[in-house]
Amino acid sequence: MRLAIVVGLVGVIAASAACGKSAEQKAAEQAAENARVAAEQMKKAAESAAAAGTAAGAAGAAAGVDAFAKAMAGAANAMAAKGPDGKAVEPVSFRELQTVLPEVSGWEREEPKGEKMTLPVPFSQTETRYKKGVASVEMKIVDSGFSQLLFAPYAMLLSTGYEKESSSGYEKSATFAGNPGFEKWDRDSKDGEILVVVGNRFLVTIDGDDIGDSKVLQEFVSKVDFSKLAALK
Repeated sequence: MRLAIVVGLVGVIAASAACGKSAEQKAAEQAAENARVAAEQMKKAAESAAAAGTAAGAAGAAAGVDAFAKAMAGAANAMAAKGPDGKAVEPVSFRELQTVLPEVSGWEREEPKGEKMTLPVPFSQTETRYKKGVASVEMKIVDSGFSQLLFAPYAMLLSTGYEKESSSGYEKSATFAGNPGFEKWDRDSKDGEILVVVGNRFLVTIDGDDIGDSKVLQEFVSKVDFSKLAALK
């Protein structure tokens, strides 16, 4: 499981380097490649150690972990969270983010959860789940501290004019209270998702399961106080 998480994380970093060629992304490309190579080396060393159970194999795994840690540090520095003024920005406490999670009439809200981390990039997040019968909606709010690494996987989906439609549903870029976002709906499973980027810093996702109608997602997004979220420092 740990190796799967490591390789997945490298994938996200690599994706950020591939989505466009901003100055920050160009600076991160080499760091991302170093992280990928180090992750592969660590994986092979760990597999060798597990198969052979030798001291040499264990040493190889330890070296791989050290190389990966250094590569990840380089990637983090290249994609550090910086505000419009170029200065480092520390994400707000997840407890502050929790104050933005709304109550929605007719839905039972679970106790919010939250966390704050410093690596591979600084971020904080809070999430909660709403329930009504078999229907459920999960809402998550992330403070990226202006690090574009966390937004890179969504770059295409947020592009103005992006739209895809099929017999089973649709996905398209959209705007919510003046903020760029993305909406997805599956008619067969009655599942959907709305994603909103606020102030190039905060990411709000609303994920509904067995909700019956896409209007439920619209109701939830209308309850979020985006102005309050954008004002958090």
